Amino acid sequence: MPDQLSPVPAPPPLFTWEFATDPYPAYAWLRDHAPVHRTALPSGVEAWLVTRYADARQALADSRLSKNPVHHSENAHGKGKVGIPGERSAGLMTHLLNIDPPDHTRLRRLVSKAFTPRRVAEFAPRVQDLTDRLIDGFAARGEADLIHEFAFPLPIYAICDMLGVPPEDQDDFRDWAGMMIRHGGGPRGGVARSVKKMRTYLAELIHRKRESLREDGADDLISGLIRASDHGEHLTENEAAAMAFILLFAGFETTVNLIGNGTYALLRHPEQRKRFQAALADGDEALLATAVEELLRYDGPVEIATWRFATEPLVLGGQRIAEGDPVLVVLAAADRDPERFERPDVLDLARADNQHLGYGHGIHYCLGAPLARLEARTALATLLSRLPDLALDGDPSDLRWRGGLIMRGLRTLPVTFTPEGS
Repeated sequence: MPDQLSPVPAPPPLFTWEFATDPYPAYAWLRDHAPVHRTALPSGVEAWLVTRYADARQALADSRLSKNPVHHSENAHGKGKVGIPGERSAGLMTHLLNIDPPDHTRLRRLVSKAFTPRRVAEFAPRVQDLTDRLIDGFAARGEADLIHEFAFPLPIYAICDMLGVPPEDQDDFRDWAGMMIRHGGGPRGGVARSVKKMRTYLAELIHRKRESLREDGADDLISGLIRASDHGEHLTENEAAAMAFILLFAGFETTVNLIGNGTYALLRHPEQRKRFQAALADGDEALLATAVEELLRYDGPVEIATWRFATEPLVLGGQRIAEGDPVLVVLAAADRDPERFERPDVLDLARADNQHLGYGHGIHYCLGAPLARLEARTALATLLSRLPDLALDGDPSDLRWRGGLIMRGLRTLPVTFTPEGS
C-alpha cells in the first residue's frame, strides 16, 4: 500500500488580537504552505493574501491589478467594506491610492515636487524643531507615553506645515487624525465623521488660499496644487481636496508607526540599540541610514499594502485569480521571506542588502517616503541622544497593538528615563 501523504495542517487563525500582537509566525506558515491564500477578512470581504517576496514584488508592479475599487466584483467599496471609511460619501475618492494611470501619473507628477530631496532637506530644520519641542514637553518628568506624546503629534504637525494648514487649525487635524487611529479596528462611524469634517475644512481652506494666493505668495503644498489647477493642469477642487486628504492620512499614520515600532524594536534589542547610540556618538551616517531601513523591514508601519483588484484573470504564485478579486500584498510577510533576506527574523541595523517593500514598489511606491525617513531618523536620533537610558515601562506582553487591516502600530508605548536636568 502506498504511503499516505500527511495532511497539510489548517492555517493559523488570522486577524485575532493574538495575531495582531505577533503576526509573523502565521505569515511564515502562509509563506510555506499557502503563499497566495484566499481568506475571509474581518469585514466579511474575501481577498487573496500574497506573502512571498517574489510574488509580492510582482503583484505591486502588475498593471492588471488596479487600485480603482470600481473593478471589485462585489462592489464592497460602495458598502464601506474596503478603502478608507467615509471617503466616498465625503467626495474624496480621487486620490493616489484609488486611481490608475493616466490620472495617477498626472496627479502624482503635480504633488511629487513637494517631496524632492531638496524640498525635504529644506524641511529638516522644522522637523528637528518639532522633535525637540515635543521632547521638551516630557523630558523633565522621567516618564512618557511615546505614542501619544511624541510619535503621533510629530508627523501630524509636520504634514500640516507642509500642506499649509494654519497653526491655529492644526489641533483640529490632530483630533481628526486621532479618531482615525483610535478606531483603526473598531467602529467605522467615528472615522467617517472625522473624514467628513476634514473634507469640509479642506474645501474651505482651498477656497481661502485661492482668494489670497496672489497676495501672500505661499509656497505650501495646497497652494502649489491650486496654482497647478489655475495654470491648466486640470486639477478639480475634489482632486485637490482628495490629494491633501490622502497626503495627511497616509503621511501621518505610517510615520507614527515607524517611530513607535522602531523605538520599541530598539528597546527590545539592547545590543542593536547600543549600536545605534554608538553610531550617533561617532557620527556614523552609514549605519544611521541602514538602521532606518532595517527598522522598516523588521517591523514596518504598513503591514498590508492597500487594496488591488484584478482587471482580468491572472495567475499569481500558482493560484488563479479571477477578474474582480481583491488582492492584498502582505508587506510584513514578504519582508521576512528567508528566500530573499538572510536571517529575516533577526534585527540587524547594519544589514546592507535590504531592498525591503516597506513603502511599496512600482508606480505606487510611497510618495512621502523621503519625508517619513527624515522624521523617523530625526525622532529616533534625538530621542536616544537626549534620553540615553530610555527603557520600556512595564512588561511587553501588556502592550496592545491597534487592530485594523493595513497599518501596524502600538496603541501606547510607556517608557521611563532619567529626567533631563536631574
